[in-house]
Amino acid sequence: MSLNLEEKKAVVAELGAELANAQTVVVAEYRGIGVVGMTALRAKARANGVYLRVLKNTLARRAVAGTPFAGLSDHLVGPLAYGISKDPVAAAKVLADFAKGNDKIVVKAGAMANFVMSAKDVSNLASMPSRDELLAKLMGTMQAPITQFVRTLNEVPTKFVRGLAAVRDKQAA
Repeated sequence: MSLNLEEKKAVVAELGAELANAQTVVVAEYRGIGVVGMTALRAKARANGVYLRVLKNTLARRAVAGTPFAGLSDHLVGPLAYGISKDPVAAAKVLADFAKGNDKIVVKAGAMANFVMSAKDVSNLASMPSRDELLAKLMGTMQAPITQFVRTLNEVPTKFVRGLAAVRDKQAA
């Protein structure tokens, strides 16, 4: 079912609004995937905060024109699903992980602001930890010396109490 001009403008405006806040756009070909597979992909994308949309490439070209993702226009060929996310890794992770389990989804390209990525670059990006994971690792690294210092300080009175208990037990015997 084709869209009329007003609906097309609305789709381009909606996609443009998503691209304005996005850090990553990943494009995957979905040729031959069934409704069940596409529904599972959409559910996974929604759970990870990824905007996933299937639309005509001409509308996508109009939406990316004039944005930092304009270089992606050359890769918009064939039936494509567009994954857009604010997290730099989320869209790549969702589409690459789904493509591993489903041979009908093929990641074609991706883009970050003013940088177009090949399919290999997208898979490398997908293998990186997410922002939250990196922050957790950083906090653990920053907290480790303080935790060890507190354990060391706590060990002095503990050893003293154990020594007193040993002296008490020796005198009692």
